[in-house]
Formats: sequence, structure tokens, C-alpha cells
Amino acid sequence: MNFVEFFKQLGKEDIPIAGGKGANLGELTNAGIPVPPGFVITSETYRKFITDTGIVDEINNMLANLDINDTPQLQKVSNDIKNLITNTDIPEGIQRVIIEAYNKLNLDVGLEDDVVVAIRSSATAEDLPDASFAGQQETYLNISGIDDVLLNVRKCWASLFEARAIFYRAENDFDHSQVLIAVVVQQMVNSEKAGVMFTVDPSTGAEEMLIEGAWGLGEGVVSGTVTPDTCRYDKVNDEVKSYKINTKKTMFTKNPDTGATEQVDVPEDLRDKQVLNDTDLEQLTTLGRRIQKHYNAPMDTEWGIENGKVYMLQARPITTLDDISEDNQESLDESERVILLKGLGASPGLISGTVKIVSNLDELDKILDGDILVTTMTTPDMVPAMKRANGIVTDEGGVTCHAAIISRELGIPCVSGTGEATKTLKENTKVTIDGKKGLVFEGVIESQESSESSEQQVVSAAAPLVTVTDVKVNVSMAEAAQKAYATGADGVGLLRTEHMMLASGVHPYKFIEEGREDELIKTLVDGVLKVVDVFYPKTVWYRTLDAPTDEFKTLDGGQDEPEEANPMLGWRGIRRELDQKELLKAEFKAIKKLHEQGYTNIGIMLPLLNSPSELHEAKEIAKSVGLIPHQDIEFGMMVETPASAIIIEDFIDEGLDFISFGTNDLTQYTLALDRNNELVAPAYNEGHPAVLKLIMDVIKKCREAGVTTSICGQAGSKPEIVEKLVKAGIDSVSANTDAVPTIRKLVAKIEKQIMLDAARKTLYED
Repeated sequence: MNFVEFFKQLGKEDIPIAGGKGANLGELTNAGIPVPPGFVITSETYRKFITDTGIVDEINNMLANLDINDTPQLQKVSNDIKNLITNTDIPEGIQRVIIEAYNKLNLDVGLEDDVVVAIRSSATAEDLPDASFAGQQETYLNISGIDDVLLNVRKCWASLFEARAIFYRAENDFDHSQVLIAVVVQQMVNSEKAGVMFTVDPSTGAEEMLIEGAWGLGEGVVSGTVTPDTCRYDKVNDEVKSYKINTKKTMFTKNPDTGATEQVDVPEDLRDKQVLNDTDLEQLTTLGRRIQKHYNAPMDTEWGIENGKVYMLQARPITTLDDISEDNQESLDESERVILLKGLGASPGLISGTVKIVSNLDELDKILDGDILVTTMTTPDMVPAMKRANGIVTDEGGVTCHAAIISRELGIPCVSGTGEATKTLKENTKVTIDGKKGLVFEGVIESQESSESSEQQVVSAAAPLVTVTDVKVNVSMAEAAQKAYATGADGVGLLRTEHMMLASGVHPYKFIEEGREDELIKTLVDGVLKVVDVFYPKTVWYRTLDAPTDEFKTLDGGQDEPEEANPMLGWRGIRRELDQKELLKAEFKAIKKLHEQGYTNIGIMLPLLNSPSELHEAKEIAKSVGLIPHQDIEFGMMVETPASAIIIEDFIDEGLDFISFGTNDLTQYTLALDRNNELVAPAYNEGHPAVLKLIMDVIKKCREAGVTTSICGQAGSKPEIVEKLVKAGIDSVSANTDAVPTIRKLVAKIEKQIMLDAARKTLYED
């Protein structure tokens, strides 16, 4: 039996002797991933320690007949066992081997003084593919000298019997006597910044890396002590999808005088500063891809950065993905609500319950079945109470903190990082939490799914083919949102406003003239909500009003509409809305209201632009209602006139997040024919070389500028045109609901052919 194994001697199959953490550190080391060197004191060493010293029988006797739901009794037994282990000397033979390994580590790293190490538990039931024991045992940082090493090894062994660990094993039917513990002794990374990285979204399984980072050592992120910066990285398009800078109030660092780990306030100049720069993100995402590819599975990792270099400190399988379903992805769809708090959507689901605020561990017993546990941050000691709760709300922490991980594993909603839940929420009041959007509402609010008849239940989305090019869907009526979502579309590339705004039978400007703007805004909010809620968090591009004058004439208040020989060429789109600014302002107010309710998945798309000045003026109107383009919301435009296509670089200079080709209008304007005139219908052709040249030029210039491109016209449903667009590098294709499955299959086929052609070319060149 080996008392000690160095990382290079271990692999992922060595969990029985090295525990989950130790085995995975060995696996990463041998895969060439940058891991600080170290060794593992094996699980059999722990077994020999408790057997040779004779304390194993005492431990088993203390665990016999223990009621894990009796918190005081659980805590007493835990303390008694830990004291027994910590105060028992390690037999001389085992001590000698540990001392020799520590001395060898000193030689390996080439330090004159004693190497500073982290001593970390690695239980044999920890970090397994089907169970996460996140935070169940202890880690001791900045340990130096053999005496401190031996003491903290005993503390790690003792942490196998933390109250939370005893409870967790019992709840998951793990036999205490069969769960051993190895101990990792690893050179300490004195991190300037550290955090957690999931190689896929742990809540949805989407191909997005979720990276959280804060200043100092990673303890703050893992424990939830700090609300870290959060980055979502789109692996498919190889780009940062979003980066949220949070206020980081506290950090863990090494005291330069004592060498001990301490929690300190973050310096003022760093609190609201972005933690991860482009180089950091490039290193992290590259390592994330390598690790997932090596394990052939999504992974949960911890990392630290010292002197600009990323070190991986841990890797384990993500254990919650199998539980992702439409049921626990449920989200609120009620127009009447009062938002009490906004935080991070840490664990999806919608639930109501009674607020119980926990300020210290002595208050855990007040959490009863169905309550909402509200606390500054959760700790592993709170797991028994978390098990009883309906949901969790925390002041601090990100979407990878302890509260988030355990909530996802328990299958309960969690909203983290609210900043002030323990101050804002009142004890014993009723609230509803939306763990998908990160919102806390006043009172008990039923979800749409629970209140609708069975005929109206949300249809589960199809499991689509995976394509690099997004395949989105066009939606004309809010009532069709659920059917559109069921196609598995990657979002809504065009949400038409006209049906929602004109369905009332009243001219929209009449609402303005009669001082009834609030009614118009409510109509828009109610309509758009039905779409953005169903698709959340997938993006929905809302196109502002674009109805020609003849469509207004039959409405109440439409009698004054002008007579136009060809309304398609007339007063419509941005032209009308900049003349009747109150209309556009009402639309922006509706979007702002939805944004404030947590629907951050909306983009604004302006129709029929010909001049960058129109784009600029629309942005100023948005700002006037408190909706900041490119900051609060993505701002884009339709490219549907030759003018906008030819001078697209001028629009890019003005500022664009995305464009979408409206090929119906672009074709008729380019070919100078009325698409509604049957006499010239045979000449109408979206595949005309002139139309395609305009489209290809715009795609090229947008790609160079980092502007997202899409198509939402009828050409997006035509295979021969879609093939050309995909090969040109368009980012998404938005088709009608009935065409989405066909277009996705087509896109997948085209992308496969592109890859095969590239492979053949490389082969021939070699």
C-alpha cells in the first residue's frame, strides 16, 4: 500500500485511492493542463490511521442511531468526532512518508524555504460523475512547514465528519464506513484573481462557457462571499456573449506578515473594475475546451491566475445537467407583478413560499418545508435547511457559488447576488422567486403554465440539430409564440409589431392624441411579453412599427391617413415614426418596462432606414425614455433598401449591434418592381445577382466590424439562397415557423459540406 502518490502517478480512474479531487488533478497534470505540482495522501492512509490508532470503533459508535434532522444532536456528534481525529497523533510510519513527500515537493519546485501549500480534502465520494459533494469537506490555504502540514492533514481527515457532510452522505445513501478521504497537498497559487469555469451552461446545458472571477484567492467565489464578475462565452461562435461587472466588496488574500489567509476589503479602485481581460479569457476558454474534450464531458473547474498565467486547481463533472427539463425551466408570465429584488438566475424554476431570514447557523431550525431561505450567503452547514426550503435567495454570490450548485442539485430555484435580500425582504411575508431570470416578486403568483388549460400548455421545444449558424423563427402574432418555440428555434429573428398594435381596431396615434399612451404601452407590453417569456433567455428581435398607410385606413382614427399611389414606397417604417415620435417613444417605453421586469433578451430592430441620421435620432429617443442603446439593449436595423446596403459602413460607424436583411423589400426596391403587382410578379427574384451582391457586401463589412448578421425575409426559407448565405458567413437565418426544421437540416448539411471541403483542401495541400 502506498501512503502517498504524486499527481503524475494518478489518473481519473484512481478515485478509490486519491478521491475525486486528487484523481482529477492527476488526470489534468498528465493531460498537459497547467496544474500546480503536488501529491495525494491516499484514502488507505486515512483508513490505516483510524484503524491503527483504534479510533474507528469510537467513530462508528457516535454515528449509530444519529438523527440527522436533529440539528443540535448532529452538530454535537460532528464536533466530538472532529476533536477525536484532530487530537490523535499520526503513527510514526505514516508521518515519515508524508514528511519525505513534502521535502520532495520542495526539491521539485526549487525553493530554498518551505514550499507554501494548499491542503485540500478529496473524499472518495466527492466530485463523482453522478454526485457533487461541493463544499462538504475543508480546504486549508497558505500552509508552510511540516508541523503545520501534519496538523492540517488531520483537520482535513476530521472534516469528513462535518455536520453538513454527515447529513449529505445520509441523504444520498452513502455508507459512512465506506466513504474514505484522501488529502491533496499542492503548491499554493497566490492568485491575483481566481474563480470558477463551467464548460457549458450548468442551468441549461447550452454550449456557453460560464466563467466567474473575482480578485484574490478563489475562496470568495466558491463560498459565495463575493458577487463575482460573470462572463458568458459562446463556444459555437467563439466570442464573448456577455460580461457583467459586479461590485466586489471582499477578497481573500495572503497576509504578507503572518502568511495566513485573510478576508479583506477590496480596494476602492478595484471594486467595480473588470477582473478578466482579453488575455485571461483567451487562456481560460482555450483550457476549458481542452478539458471538456479530454474528458469528453461538460466540466466544472476552478482556476487561479498568478503573474498573468492561468492554473487549473480542480475539475469535476457537472452533475446537474441530467435534471434539466421544461418543468424546471418554467418562468413567470404575468403582466401584473411587483418586483422586490433583482439578482442572478442561479438555479432555474418558479416557486412561492414564506420568507425566512437566516442570519446565523443557530436559526436554521426555523426553515420549514416550503419556506424561502433568505441569507447573506449559504454555507455547507446550511444544506439540511436548504433541503427543506422551496427556494434560496442570497445577498452575495454568483451563479457558480455554493448556493447555486447545491440548489441546482436539489432541483430548487435560487436567486443569488441580490445585494440586499436580507434587508429588503420581510420575515414571514410571501414571495415568488424566478430562478431563471433572477427575480423576486411580491406575493404568490401562479405561472401561466399552471393556470392554463391542458390544451394551452407550453409545447416542449424540439431537440434540434446543432448548427453553427443560428436558425431563428419569424413571429407575427404573440399567440403563435408557443408553436414557434416548439420548433427548437434559436430565437426570434423578427417579431412583427403590426398585429399587436393594430389588433385593437384603433389607430395607434389616436391613443397618443387622446392622452391614452398608457393603454398603448400596456397593449405592447402584454403582446411582447407572451413572446419574450416563452423564448427566454433566447434573443427576440422586436421590429418597430412598419405598416403602410393603407393598413391604417380601416382603423378607428384612420380616416386622416394620406392617399398614396404606392404605400409600399410611402410613409412607413422609420419615416412615419420619426415624424410621429410619440409612437416610437411609446414602443421604447414598453420595451423598457419589460427590460426592468427582467426580460433582457430583447433587441430593437428599426425598419426601412436610408440614413445614419435616422438611426442616430431613434437612439436619442430611446435614451430620452431611459433605454440606453448598446448598454441596456441591443440596437439593430433592417437592411431592406439599396441605400442602406450600399452605405452600411456609415451605419456601422453610427453604432450597430446587428442587422437583418428584409429581402422582400430589398428585392422589390433593387429591381424596381412592386411585389404585389401580378403583372411583374414573374420578374420578382430574391436570387437576382444584384440583390445577392448587396447582401454579400453587407455580410463582409459587418463581419469585419463585429456586427451580427441575419436574414428574416422570405429568402431565408429558400434553400438555394440559404446555402449562399451560410457560405458567406451569415450568423443566423430566421424562417417562418413551418420552415424552421427544414432550414435547420439544410444549414447542418451545408455546414457539414463546408467542413468536408476544408478538410479535403488541407489534405491535398499536405
